[in-house]
Amino acid sequence: MVIATGKWTLLLIVSFLCSECIYCNSVEQKIYVTLNKTVPCVRLLNATHQIGCQSSISGDTGVIHVVGDDSDLEWVLKTGNTPPYMVLLDGSLFTREVMIKMKDSSRVAGVAVVVPKKGPEGGFSPHQKCPNDKSSVYSNSYGEEYAHCNKTVWNPLGNDLSYEDFHFPIFMMQDENETEVVKKCFFDHNVPVNGSGPSYPLCAMQLFSHMHAATNTVTCMRRNDLQATFSINPEVLCDPLSDYNIYSFLHPVNKSRKNPEEKVIIAAARMDTRSFFWDFAPGGESAVSGFVTLLAVAETLSKISENLTSPLKKNILFSFFQGEVFDYIGSSRMVYDMQKGTFVIGLENIDTFIEIGQVGLRSASQLWIHSDPVSRQNASIDNEVRNLSSTLMKAGNDSNVPVFEPSVSQPLPPSSFQSFLKAQYIPGVVLTDHQSAFSNRYYESIYDTSENLNLSYPSELGPEEQLEFVTATAQSLSEVATVVAKTLFKQAGGSEEDLFKVQADPKTVTKMLYGFAIRSNNSWFRSLVNQDVKPGLVNGPPQYYVGVVLPNSSPKQKRLIQYVLANLTGTVVNLTKEQCQNTDKGGDQHRELYDYIWIQGSMPLNGSDPVPYCVRSTVRLSDAVSPAFDLKQYGALNYSTWTESRWKEIKARIFLVSSKELEMLTLAIGIAILVISLLVTYFISTKADILFTVSREPTTAAY
Repeated sequence: MVIATGKWTLLLIVSFLCSECIYCNSVEQKIYVTLNKTVPCVRLLNATHQIGCQSSISGDTGVIHVVGDDSDLEWVLKTGNTPPYMVLLDGSLFTREVMIKMKDSSRVAGVAVVVPKKGPEGGFSPHQKCPNDKSSVYSNSYGEEYAHCNKTVWNPLGNDLSYEDFHFPIFMMQDENETEVVKKCFFDHNVPVNGSGPSYPLCAMQLFSHMHAATNTVTCMRRNDLQATFSINPEVLCDPLSDYNIYSFLHPVNKSRKNPEEKVIIAAARMDTRSFFWDFAPGGESAVSGFVTLLAVAETLSKISENLTSPLKKNILFSFFQGEVFDYIGSSRMVYDMQKGTFVIGLENIDTFIEIGQVGLRSASQLWIHSDPVSRQNASIDNEVRNLSSTLMKAGNDSNVPVFEPSVSQPLPPSSFQSFLKAQYIPGVVLTDHQSAFSNRYYESIYDTSENLNLSYPSELGPEEQLEFVTATAQSLSEVATVVAKTLFKQAGGSEEDLFKVQADPKTVTKMLYGFAIRSNNSWFRSLVNQDVKPGLVNGPPQYYVGVVLPNSSPKQKRLIQYVLANLTGTVVNLTKEQCQNTDKGGDQHRELYDYIWIQGSMPLNGSDPVPYCVRSTVRLSDAVSPAFDLKQYGALNYSTWTESRWKEIKARIFLVSSKELEMLTLAIGIAILVISLLVTYFISTKADILFTVSREPTTAAY
């Protein structure tokens, strides 16, 4: 009976606690409105500095004030009587001048930026005026007169905002409905009346984005190493920015048998970009225009490579570099691997180098050839660059694309090619849509979207119809792809009689532009990937921030490029899923030459399930992590040292706050109740023998 009673008592206690937890959650939901669609600014570190933003460990809280003009900003910085403020900032005021004013003020607790759909007319770039200046090939020992953009300022609109260190959190509002909720809360409670402060309760916002790392990469990695050495449960504070390069050969190369005599032409593009906010990097012009063009080049040459009157004498390596925004992470790693002998080819195999930069905004359809004036002082290199430029110009003339070289001596623009020139002289060029300064007014910003690429569709078209609609931008990029493909074909030893076959397909380009810049969750992309990548497809453009590689992390959306490249250049083979995914199984004897991926396939017209298949291609991945972290040289100046801080929680919410007087009164009443409770408890405890004495009836003894 006693045991049963105990069980019922325990059950009642558990039920009571559960009900209390549910009640607590219910109360929290009534107090707070959580903002789910926000993007934070996070902390990044390199060998010498920390940049970005963070909140205090418990989050930063302030009274919301909507700032849409200078008078609103004056209220926040000087005249408002309820600081600190959480600023809801109109996108037109998201400038370096305004942000530095708030950074220097103690009255600002944080900023939530409302980004307009269209960028400022005058342009906006939070990046550097001289991108990747610290890792440029041009230095005191190599083309000193070209170092630090002395000859050409590539990004004149750059304001360095992304490289500031803010002591308060800065978030971007992504959802218009959530923005309206915050504004309504402000107008209902916080609007000043006749120049005086509003009355309580006031609407406040709390932002959580506390970063674990601090100071610089050297300090952070040392703390990581100490944790790993001495802690039972080590906590990682920061991670190197890293991912994978993607590369493919026109003709298969045995990955375990190198041929030092084989000559390879490298065709390259970068596939990453960034903005002020974490993992929000659309990169329409800065990244998408280049790698989409290179994908089209790879498809064009792959389609005709088996139907030529004479085989090509040189191989072509299509290389997509990752992490290039952060001091050329991907390209410097490939060069490092080549020097160590761990890559498929070596530096001695490289014949020439052609890089496709920003090519989506060609003024008057012009394409510009940039080369390195320092290496061209070598007569042999200069002669090969002249021949390469001549081939490009002829291919441009055949394709009605005007191709020019700058009339003045200037350095290479920021490009992966610079990483290779650091290792040795290589004849090569970089193709862009700008003669000197970037045509891109929104370089490495939140505004470098499909609108910046002038991607537009008739309003009556649905998503699937837009996927097939050939835009002017797609036509323009396919022309550039044709020029590059013809040049590569001639450089590789292709014959004149086969040259007419080299023609990029604008329909493929328009599909890629739609998927990479408008909406990745479309029928074409779904048919090209496997089940692991499919959940990453979104009803919007992918983001191209390099990020970090963590254990058990899901494939990044940038891996879409790998699957698109494999489908465009590979061959469907008759293998089962098990044979395709497991190299130990039978079915094919070319594992050293090819890579195999299992594809979900397209949906048949009269079926409910897609038809999967196996693709054999030369597409492979290579590490894109700076050699500095392999060498444990965290303060290295010749390699990228960028890391990203870890954090526990990213969150934004709004709620109503009472006045300080009411808070103090509530605290005082609470303390008074506590004291009275203690006194009553003490009195009851001291008088317990009187208050709780139970008289017992005498027991009756039976004899």
